[in-house]
Amino acid sequence: MLKKYRYLLIGKIQESFYYIIRAYSWTFRLRIENEKPWLEYLQNGGRVLLCGWHQIFFAAIRHFKSYASYHPALMISKSKDGDIIADVAEKSGWHAVRGSSSRDGGRALKEMVGYLKQSGLAAHIVDGPKGPAGIVKAGVVSLARATGAVVVPVYATSDRAWYFNSWDHFMLPKPFARVNLRFGEMLDLSSGASDEDFELQRVRLQKIMQPGILA
Repeated sequence: MLKKYRYLLIGKIQESFYYIIRAYSWTFRLRIENEKPWLEYLQNGGRVLLCGWHQIFFAAIRHFKSYASYHPALMISKSKDGDIIADVAEKSGWHAVRGSSSRDGGRALKEMVGYLKQSGLAAHIVDGPKGPAGIVKAGVVSLARATGAVVVPVYATSDRAWYFNSWDHFMLPKPFARVNLRFGEMLDLSSGASDEDFELQRVRLQKIMQPGILA
């Protein structure tokens, strides 16, 4: 009985946390750049994999809810922090696939492939739940190649923000900050079939995205 009430309490806390996040993020003065090209590609039958660094996750939450109609998926680690993030993602219309490179990664990647093939849209945190920061892990290339999806980097900046003392220097925009969410060009990472070609594409994406890391 106590266990039952404990889960109910946790559920209520998580639900409240979601609405607090939503209310907080609505204070941002949000600007969106270069969204139209990949949206048109998606609406014309293409598959799109949005990719960003772990540190910008909060800045993107509000706008990413607008993609709920596509029933997209996002891989989230099996951790206590991941539980909160997964709940926020689900309430925002995203399917949370639980797993990471360090735990149930293979199973989660297969599930992501299925969802991306079906919906046409998914998102991926390229440096994973634990980093290291600025290093693109192999999962994004595997996912893009298995589904034929183009990769679209996502970047965020804020004119006023706090940066956590964490491995990724997580960014939390301050209330009423000007937040800029910018989408990069669509990238095809499918060329070449060898392990060397695979690594070249991973490094290529890493070099493209590294300038977007915030101090």
